[in-house]
Amino acid sequence: MRSPSTDNRFVNWNTILLAALILAVFLALKRLGLISRRAALQHLQGGAVVVDVRSNREFQSHHLPAAVNVPLDQLHHLAPRQFPDHSRVLLLHCLSGTRSSLARRTLRQMGYSNVYNLGSYGRARRIIASQ
Repeated sequence: MRSPSTDNRFVNWNTILLAALILAVFLALKRLGLISRRAALQHLQGGAVVVDVRSNREFQSHHLPAAVNVPLDQLHHLAPRQFPDHSRVLLLHCLSGTRSSLARRTLRQMGYSNVYNLGSYGRARRIIASQ
């Protein structure tokens, strides 16, 4: 039979682990720099460009309507030609949200001021479909 102090330690460790997990998820989402659904919809209504930073092959297999494909590995080369206006609102996405987070950082370093991460393909699809 367990003592009450053993039960309390079990509850305390579970609480600590749950808090750590929640914090880890929060920090991961913050690192990705995801835009809120509401803000993304406002930008879409204002004429934002949806940019798919997946590979050409991934884009050809399936993509969002009106999305522009600028693969992450070609971003430095293609972005200045595709988006000469550095103030244009760009909403980025990829398969999981990781490459689009890297692309966001890269584009900001290149001088683009209105670059946002939609995250994963699925999240971007749901946001765009809700317009």
